[in-house]
This record gives sequence, structure tokens and C-alpha cells, in this order.
Amino acid sequence: MALADPGSGRIASDLAGKRAIVTGGAGGIGRAIVAALARHGVRVAVADTAADAAQAAAREAGGVMGVALDVRDRAAVTRAFAAVESELGGYDILIANAGVSSMRAAVDLTDDDWRENFAVNAYGVFVTNQLAARHFLAQGGGVIVNTASLAAKVGAPLLAHYSASKFAVLGWTQALGRELAPRGIRVNAVCPGFVQTPMQDREVIWEAALRGVTPERVRADYVAETPLGRLEQPEDVAGVVVFLCSDAARFMTGQGINVTGGVYTS
Repeated sequence: MALADPGSGRIASDLAGKRAIVTGGAGGIGRAIVAALARHGVRVAVADTAADAAQAAAREAGGVMGVALDVRDRAAVTRAFAAVESELGGYDILIANAGVSSMRAAVDLTDDDWRENFAVNAYGVFVTNQLAARHFLAQGGGVIVNTASLAAKVGAPLLAHYSASKFAVLGWTQALGRELAPRGIRVNAVCPGFVQTPMQDREVIWEAALRGVTPERVRADYVAETPLGRLEQPEDVAGVVVFLCSDAARFMTGQGINVTGGVYTS
């Protein structure tokens, strides 16, 4: 069995030839995950809301195909996963990374704010995980990694609805991991912190307006809260995802791994 080299920290070749689906793979954390998996020899299908964006990301990040996918729509997920199976002959890894955010004081949240965050962040993880789990049960094994959040560990002001949806992801991951473990299927989650992505760019503007400060002050506050002293990069998350997909993490399931630069340590 190929293992990680404890001296170098590099994942060995156990991932070479594996097949993966990455939802929300056209940008941000998802795009970094696609590139990192591809560098380790994984044949990656990039799934995102727009087929052209998914295909472009696949070409640029080293994936092999792109498919349109709206994780709020079970029929769309079923079609996309079937297209991947047809093209790649199956898949061994699911990275359920698609997510959205919005920002508002809890007392001002609308029903639409709540529904949209839960439709993508919680239901999207549920339906993609469920279809992948059925595939892996028939196949005899597989790996699922869900993107949760620092906000899944500690409730975030102005993001109460987002936090609630990500707490749901973490609870689902823990339960599914325990349920599927006897069948050789591992399910884990990563919990990123203040990651510098287009999503964060939007959030910084929203938070600055809600707090009455400048965007520069918001970013400085993020750095000040991070013991490692910088904004997190998508590649910081991608490296942990690759580890969780590999044999080096073969005895880990049901975990929510903090990738926060020390912001949260429990």
C-alpha cells in the first residue's frame, strides 16, 4: 500500500489513476482542489453551474472534463454524475465543494436568504453525497470530502444563516461517515477560515458596509484574527483535501478538519 512520506509530507502515488468529481470546481477553493488532485494523477471532472466555466476550469487546472451542475436540482446532479460515469468509467472520489454565502444581520434575514444558503450548502451536499454513496456502495469503496467552514465550528455574526447551513454539513458528515465506515467508504469535511477568493471579495464589501468600516479594515481584522498572520489561500485548503483523499488518511472518517491558520483549534 502506498503511503505518505512522513519525512517530506508529500502524498505518494496512491491517488494516481483515481477519478474524482469536484462540485463548485470552476473557481476559488474548488479550482485549487481540481489542480491539486490533477497534479497527483487524479482524473478530475469539474462540475459547476455553467458548463463553459466548468470546461474552461478543467482545461486550465488539469481536469479532464467539465459538466454543468446545479446542486439544488437532484435531476441535474443525476445527469451530471451519469455523464462523468460515462466519460470516466466511474469515479472514486467526490469533493462536495459548491457553496454560496450572503450577509445580513440575523434580525434582517429574509426567507429567501435562508432558503438559498440551505439549498446550496446543505441540500447540495446531501444530494451529491447520497448519489455518490450509492455509487460507492455498489463499487465497494470511495471517498467523500465536503467543504464546511470555520463557520461550521463557531457561529459567525452577520452570517447566522450561512453558519447554520455549514453546521448542517458538519453534522451530516459525522453521521454519514459513521454509517458508511463498515462498507469501506470514508466521509470527511474541511473547515476553511478566511480564504482569499472571489466569494471573500464579495463578503468583505458586504461586511464593510454592515459594520461601517472600510474593506481594508475588514481584511486587516481577518489577518489579525489568524495566528499564522495572513489570509488563507485556496491552495492551503486543497493540500488538506488531497491528504484526506489519499491512503495517508485511510483511518480517518467523520472528521471536520480545521484549516484556519489557528483561528479555531477545537
